[in-house]
Amino acid sequence: MKRFRRHGNELHRERIKQDLFQFNKTVEHGFPHQPSALAYSPALQLMAIGSRSGAFKIYGAPEVEIMALHDETAAVTQIHFLPEQGQLVTLLDDNSLHLWKLKKSSDGLSMLKRESHFELKGQPGAPPSVTTITVVLPHSSGDVLFLGTEGGCVFVVEQPSFREQEARTITHEAVLQNVPDDYRSRRSLGSVEALQENPRNPQQILVGYSRGLVILWDLQASQATHHFLGDQQLESVAWQRDGRQIISSHSDGSFHQWPVSNDRLPQPLEKTVPYGPYPCKAIPKITWLATKQRTPFIIFKGGMPRASYGDRHCVSVLHGSKQIAFDFTSRVIDFFVVDEGGSESDCDDPSALVVLAEEELVAIDLKTPSWPVIQSPYLIPLHCSAITCSHHVSNIPIKLWERIIAAGSKQMTHYSSKPWPIDGGYSTAPEPLQRDLLLTGHEDGTIRFWDASGVCLKPLYKLSTVNVFVTDADHNDNLNQSAEDEWPPLRKVHGCAFALKYGVSVGCFDPYSDDPRLGIQKIHLCKYSSHLAVAGTAGQVLVMELNDEAVDQTVACTLIDILQDQDTFKWKGHERLNPHEDLVHFPAGFQPFALVQCQPPAVVTSLALHTEWKLVTFGTSHGFGLYDYQQKRSVMVRCTLHPSDQLALEGPLSRVKSIKKSLRQSFRRIRGTRVSGRKRTVPGNGAAKVQEANARLDRETLNEMELAPVQRRIEARSADDSFTGFVRSLYFADSFVRDGSYHEPSLWAGTNGGTVFAYAIHVPPVERRMEEPVTAAQAKEIQLMHRAPVIGIFILDGRGVLLPEPLEAAHDLSKSPDMHGNHMLLVISEEQFKMFTLPKISTKTKLKLTAMEGSRVRKVSVANFSSSRAEDYSENGLLVLTNLGDVQVISLPTLRNQVRYECIRKEDVSGIASCVFTKSGQGFYLISPSEFERFSVSPKWVVVPRCIIDIDEGLGTRTSQQKILQDGLVTKPNSGETVPSQQKCGLSRQASAGSEGDGKKAVEIMEHALLNDERVLLEIQSTLESESASTDRLSFGHLNRNSKNVAGVQSQGQRMINGD
Repeated sequence: MKRFRRHGNELHRERIKQDLFQFNKTVEHGFPHQPSALAYSPALQLMAIGSRSGAFKIYGAPEVEIMALHDETAAVTQIHFLPEQGQLVTLLDDNSLHLWKLKKSSDGLSMLKRESHFELKGQPGAPPSVTTITVVLPHSSGDVLFLGTEGGCVFVVEQPSFREQEARTITHEAVLQNVPDDYRSRRSLGSVEALQENPRNPQQILVGYSRGLVILWDLQASQATHHFLGDQQLESVAWQRDGRQIISSHSDGSFHQWPVSNDRLPQPLEKTVPYGPYPCKAIPKITWLATKQRTPFIIFKGGMPRASYGDRHCVSVLHGSKQIAFDFTSRVIDFFVVDEGGSESDCDDPSALVVLAEEELVAIDLKTPSWPVIQSPYLIPLHCSAITCSHHVSNIPIKLWERIIAAGSKQMTHYSSKPWPIDGGYSTAPEPLQRDLLLTGHEDGTIRFWDASGVCLKPLYKLSTVNVFVTDADHNDNLNQSAEDEWPPLRKVHGCAFALKYGVSVGCFDPYSDDPRLGIQKIHLCKYSSHLAVAGTAGQVLVMELNDEAVDQTVACTLIDILQDQDTFKWKGHERLNPHEDLVHFPAGFQPFALVQCQPPAVVTSLALHTEWKLVTFGTSHGFGLYDYQQKRSVMVRCTLHPSDQLALEGPLSRVKSIKKSLRQSFRRIRGTRVSGRKRTVPGNGAAKVQEANARLDRETLNEMELAPVQRRIEARSADDSFTGFVRSLYFADSFVRDGSYHEPSLWAGTNGGTVFAYAIHVPPVERRMEEPVTAAQAKEIQLMHRAPVIGIFILDGRGVLLPEPLEAAHDLSKSPDMHGNHMLLVISEEQFKMFTLPKISTKTKLKLTAMEGSRVRKVSVANFSSSRAEDYSENGLLVLTNLGDVQVISLPTLRNQVRYECIRKEDVSGIASCVFTKSGQGFYLISPSEFERFSVSPKWVVVPRCIIDIDEGLGTRTSQQKILQDGLVTKPNSGETVPSQQKCGLSRQASAGSEGDGKKAVEIMEHALLNDERVLLEIQSTLESESASTDRLSFGHLNRNSKNVAGVQSQGQRMINGD
């Protein structure tokens, strides 16, 4: 009977766990890594971006994004929207063509599905270059594709069957029939570089060859009607809107304008070298756009003077006498122009220039005379400067939210007032249930605030700590100022890293840091008091408060000697940062009012802020300190250095282990293997077979019994292991530290050597807070027997609930903690979870990780998991990330393993190091230097794109979308209209229930494609510092493309969807 009752309880618990936990990888935030192709559909108002990993995404209005992934891992070199069909053609660098179609899933959401693929085959024995595709032209009829090749032929392929029409192939012989003999004899045609359809006559196409010849080919007559004999290597061609002229760009930095008249061999009307007379680089792409004022826009890429500006990445805009070169800090991939002319108009009437660079996407307003940048609602380069740390704050109060937005809006005044020009499709995602902030610290000393509530990661506010300190960059501010007599005059634009003689710098990607000591390592924001603490690479700790007005003030600096005058240690690293002694101007926003400088100026490894007590604590590899930021004085300092911690004095933390430590761990593994309890099986040994059968029987028996999880034998670590004094965790708590009848403020610190220090703090009453000093006295010291690094420290009240955050209970946002029952101390090391009673510090329960896979804790946080069925039921648990990339949920206070999911590849050490959890059971980690992957362990918090692009009824255009809005079908993002209640409730229910469709969507995501390339992991690795000096060396393995997902497995025919 007992066994039956236990089995029934297990089934009930399993049902509860299904309602509480479900793993989904939901959406990617940021800019795609290594973009390689760009396309735009004027009819649908959609943009597509492909990458070298074989993935591509479609973007429209905010929160409208649909992703697809090729089976092949080849790079996407070209993307083309087919006219008026809701279809795309992609060209990969393995010379394969793929046809994709926008379709509706079972729940009505748009998705991309691959229809077919095609490889151009040549004649037997022909070299591969003959059929290597260089240019793809979808004809406006939608029936055929023209494929230009390296061999110089243009093949015609039916669409969508991909059947080659050999009779319509444009061959060399047909092209050269009417070319003058002298021109034909001195040069070959070369590869096809350009294919352009006549905008006024679809029966004519331009074919441009690399050696300079351009022909006008008549499709009906199958012959060339015009030959444009260029004398320079051709790069690209473009039509004028009326079809009367063409423009060609060349390898010498020139462009030629040609008439299309009755003359079969026309001469160029004009030859222009815009940045001559000196030798210039090639112009790979050029476009010509007519306006109502009859003054055309000529926009081209490249063409800069080779000697002086040959290393610059520029897109130039010429309009009458106005000429500007927009300079980017990364390579320009491609660009397109959004126009308002319409297909039947006589002019293009360009409104915006959209440029895709290797590290950012920039849109420039061509309607405003100053040509300002349009603020982007998505594809923001998170890695403007390399990301060094992250911090997530859930459920921000509305007042703080509005103040942050107000401070950020004052930084956006240089942007154009024009809305984002790409607004195809519409989102059906429900409104976020709460306001969430993601804060990212960067190498250049800035902190960026992001709205992480929904599908789009939106920038809200940027905070810089650079102006607090004196840096080398302060003396070079005027080095790049230009002379007034230079042509054209210099004009500096927001985000520019340097000025350019022929134009301006644009965009915000700046990979260079003025001083590496400025890097942000730790962030802690109190959402109730609006106080912010940030710590950096050179031991600097800044405490800031939010101010709605700009101020000029000095920042008080307090030097704190962590070593406490120990002469046996000598710092060999970088020097500390010196603050400005004069008044410093701080704009509205977070403004520093206290500065702590640690000596030695080592990297700050841990940080905690208690705004109710006005205290901040910080730890380095040498020790930790406590600072009273109200009185601006040091309270206590504790040096945790061990005599063997010499590496801690050599500057920034190194991943390289000492030979002594490596040998010691190797011998420890050998010793552990010898005493592991089971001998190795020997082939052919009967006793070994019996032993194996008995072991199998034991495992089957254990599966039927209710036992504690499989636990590991903890290997004790030596006290002389390197970095034992490295402070890994700091925690404030109001609990019973010295006496079971009296609770008091306390500070807890955990080190890399498995030591936990507890200090009792005396905080004077509010009325005497400024007169009496805060004091701290050591109350406890715990040494874990296995000496594993302490990753986290938490204290639970008498009900087994985590103590609330500072000021949380005071604002009636949480229940007051139970101060009558016994409190429990939870110490989480890399290898085990251990619960102690307070104040006696006796072990109550513990959970050890298994030694089978070598699993160790890397990240831990307390999260609340709400049931997807019962709205009034939730549980608190520990979210744990291990070095194997697994995410686990541990129950509190029982410390039982609930679920375990594979989340991050174990070889992706940097992705594991960058992970940050939320209090609602979600998480973020870097899948590339520029992208966060978002995942959820809670079925109630699944943030996924849910969008519709209605192709059948022509609802992709602006006019039809506005009609949809007027009819009240759905709201567009950031609009004031609302979704009908029935539909919105249905969407919310689907999102909260974590349907299998949402789970299937997470199977194939950008991360899988990115991690095929080991260079991605190396690039991420270079931008992050490890929080643990004992982390194993970075290694790489093979990507398992069939990643696991709890919700379900996606079908192979359906490559990537949104919502299904």
